[in-house]
Amino acid sequence: MPFGNTHNQLKLKYSSEQEYPDLSKHNNHMAKVLTPVMYERLRSKQTPSGFTLDDVIQTGVDNPGHPFIMTVGCVAGDEETYEVFKELLDPVIQDRHGGYKPTDKHKTDLNSANLKGGDDLDPNYVLSSRVRTGRSICGFCLPPHCSRGERRAVEKLSVEALDSLTGDLKGKYYALKNMTEAEQQQLIDDHFLFDKPVSPLLLASGMARDWPDGRGIWHNDNKTFLVWVNEEDHLRVISMQKGGNMREVFTRFCTGLTKIESLFKERGHAFMWNEHLGYILTCPSNLGTGLRAGVHVKLPNMSKHAKFEEILKKLRLQKRGTGGVDTAAVGGVFDISNADRLGFSEVELVQMVVDGVKLLVEMEKKLEKGQAIEDLMPAQK
Repeated sequence: MPFGNTHNQLKLKYSSEQEYPDLSKHNNHMAKVLTPVMYERLRSKQTPSGFTLDDVIQTGVDNPGHPFIMTVGCVAGDEETYEVFKELLDPVIQDRHGGYKPTDKHKTDLNSANLKGGDDLDPNYVLSSRVRTGRSICGFCLPPHCSRGERRAVEKLSVEALDSLTGDLKGKYYALKNMTEAEQQQLIDDHFLFDKPVSPLLLASGMARDWPDGRGIWHNDNKTFLVWVNEEDHLRVISMQKGGNMREVFTRFCTGLTKIESLFKERGHAFMWNEHLGYILTCPSNLGTGLRAGVHVKLPNMSKHAKFEEILKKLRLQKRGTGGVDTAAVGGVFDISNADRLGFSEVELVQMVVDGVKLLVEMEKKLEKGQAIEDLMPAQK
């Protein structure tokens, strides 16, 4: 019997009104979309593995969101979640991904030869470059919903596949639960280690269950290519290095991902993908490419400019502090990355980052000399 069944039958003893969550103080995409009528229609449904509507929305019910930051407010428990609960998820996706419609088709392009430039970002300003994405493995439930055995099976399969990588992708797996203090410290110093989830968004989604069982980090010997196993997604794949050569980073990313995918296919497991949503991941905000291409870049003058936010918006970029989403920039260094995930190909998103960062650095250099930057203002991409 699927996991959710009995519990769901119990809930159905109570009327839809009695079960409908109080979303009056909530600021997330789910709360905007979910009406009492929709709740009544969907609450008895579940995916083949037993993921229910209440499982989908739990994180958004428990976390009202931030008055100024719109969170998503829902997660998927398996590949079928996006189909079974499309009445809720399609509008959430449309809202979150700039009007991406249920009829739209997503394009994938992992051919790094299609990227123009990218090897010429000024290393005096661009301190490091990285590209990351997530991948989900067909035939397994996603982290909010998987069982212990399933999580361990994902880990075993991943380690087997990753151990088959050769050349400059050859590396080693570190299981979180077997790590020595020294190994842990080294991985933290290298900015590789993911910590136990403390974010209420992740905890409420059920992603931290049985921590650290079945989780780990694999990286190549050069420490430029790494894979997180069973964090928020089955796999998080990251290519990174110091300096501004985004072309090199992206080429390694594409080569590595393509090799990993074929190694998984050889073992009978493809990655979750469809024409409409692209690569399927746990959070609806990461669908499509799941890709975040980012650089740490010094912009002490540019960031004080009155039009900084507006320029980023026009370039379809977003900024964070170098310590993550909610951190402030230190010494004028920002983490600048693509704002979109879905509806654009991987190459297009990396191109936006390369072109946008090049322009921001050019503006920074002008401001350093006390010159105006009005003539460099971009049009809306």
